[in-house]
Amino acid sequence: MPKTLNAAKPVKSAKVAKAAKAAKAAESNLSLFDYSSYVDEIICGVDEAGRGPLAGPVFAAAVILDPARPIEGLRDSKKLSEASRDSLAMLIKSHALAWAISSCSEQEIDELNILQASMLAMRRAVEALQTVPTLALIDGNRCPVMAIRSEAIVKGDDKVAAISAASILAKTARDAALHELHAIYPHYAFDQHKGYPTALHLERLQLHGVSPVHRRSYAPVRALLEVATPPAFLVAAQQPAQPGSLSVAMEFGE
Repeated sequence: MPKTLNAAKPVKSAKVAKAAKAAKAAESNLSLFDYSSYVDEIICGVDEAGRGPLAGPVFAAAVILDPARPIEGLRDSKKLSEASRDSLAMLIKSHALAWAISSCSEQEIDELNILQASMLAMRRAVEALQTVPTLALIDGNRCPVMAIRSEAIVKGDDKVAAISAASILAKTARDAALHELHAIYPHYAFDQHKGYPTALHLERLQLHGVSPVHRRSYAPVRALLEVATPPAFLVAAQQPAQPGSLSVAMEFGE
């Protein structure tokens, strides 16, 4: 017997209701942020993406939003779907007064450590802005050393619209870079886990060894460096490219 559709308004599941409540709270957090202390400042929001992965560069973005062209739906990129991030990234690039994306390669991460590499990527992004800000609001509890004033805001990507925008640009840029790495190293499925230490990624690392774009200072990668010679496909792939060469070193717009 065919199912009968009930014309009454459906009751939201607990999961959907919880998601809606979280989204409303995020929007409230953004709207309630007190900007009274920043009158006459040219503010850029700054955030990074990719501190946790075992492979690929770490990215950072800086964004100066245009108050005359508000963008709806901004929030922490980790709380958005991939489709929403992609759509918002296009809006940010077309609506912002200025934006910039930068990165630090795997080699820089291994040489500096991930914290300092993240700070460097953020500084590069701010310095690449075509409009010079007077104040940088940084997501987190630390600020990179820069020529302009900066202020760290814990969970700023869910409180300050400009930081949310930077979070989205950094995340989408890094995801795009990992898709490019997947085209060269398909054995690792970078397109699926984006370099994060998932069960799939760790399994592929064990099976295929360490690639040129893995972060050698990270414990799971470092532990494998002492075993076995890398497969032939890695040796061949390593010849034309250096670690991090696929990532966009600098991108900006206004």
